[in-house]
Amino acid sequence: MQLVLSIAVDALAYGMVLFVISIGLSLTMGLMRVVNLAHGAFAMVGGYAASWLGTAMGVPFPLMLAGAVLFTVALALPLERFLYRPIYGRPELTQVLMTIGITFLVIGVANWLLGPTLKTIPLPDALRAPVDLGFRTVSAHRIFAILSGLAIAAALWLVVERTNFGVRLRASVDNAAMAAALGVRTERVYAVSFALATGLAALGGVIGAELLPIEPYYALRYMVTFLVVVCVGGAGSIPGALLASLLLGAVDTTGRYLMPDFGEFFFYLAVIGVILVFPRGLMGRSA
Repeated sequence: MQLVLSIAVDALAYGMVLFVISIGLSLTMGLMRVVNLAHGAFAMVGGYAASWLGTAMGVPFPLMLAGAVLFTVALALPLERFLYRPIYGRPELTQVLMTIGITFLVIGVANWLLGPTLKTIPLPDALRAPVDLGFRTVSAHRIFAILSGLAIAAALWLVVERTNFGVRLRASVDNAAMAAALGVRTERVYAVSFALATGLAALGGVIGAELLPIEPYYALRYMVTFLVVVCVGGAGSIPGALLASLLLGAVDTTGRYLMPDFGEFFFYLAVIGVILVFPRGLMGRSA
């Protein structure tokens, strides 16, 4: 029972980190219809920015977190205007080639400016402190990651499903020309949505640095992982992304506990099984 509970805690923390990072990609793919393979690069930028703010500048953790997110969004908005906007509605291959190019560009610039070494993000004493769960002790940071994921899932659902902005976003996706004719500023809606997605990626990169370390090829190493979460959950579905993150996190963590020599074998086996049964993902919508 102690082993089962230990696996459950680690799987929940890992799944929530996957969710926080991947949900932005789910929004861009499912709602904005953009295959953004540079999404992991924005998570990497957030991690690098947080590491620099925390280690070189000594900024407190809350300000470091906010600064990393704001910096990533400020970087992403010009990219959305001049690089992403021209490929909206273009064939998927065009989007893939463009966003992979952006990924390599970000990796090259980050390594040139900050060096090709593993980056650490300093945590406050409150998040480094151990928390006794009765059956084991975990760091407070993992509890923080779990609670952050739950809060973000609830907030995003409310924004997309229960606000005027969410209505405008869904209308712009379903029929951009009609939405524009009715007075919706679709370009602004897409820009805000893209900023939200990249901000979430940066936030996840910082929160999840303990489980997904920030290193020189972070954007490439985890690109497939984030894409897989979106495909399994169903692009554009917030509950689907959450369910997929928890499911894949549980499978991967259990496999690493019980059969560590198999690596990510069980993770991708679960992906294949889900896609065979649910071709559009667990909660994917019909085209």
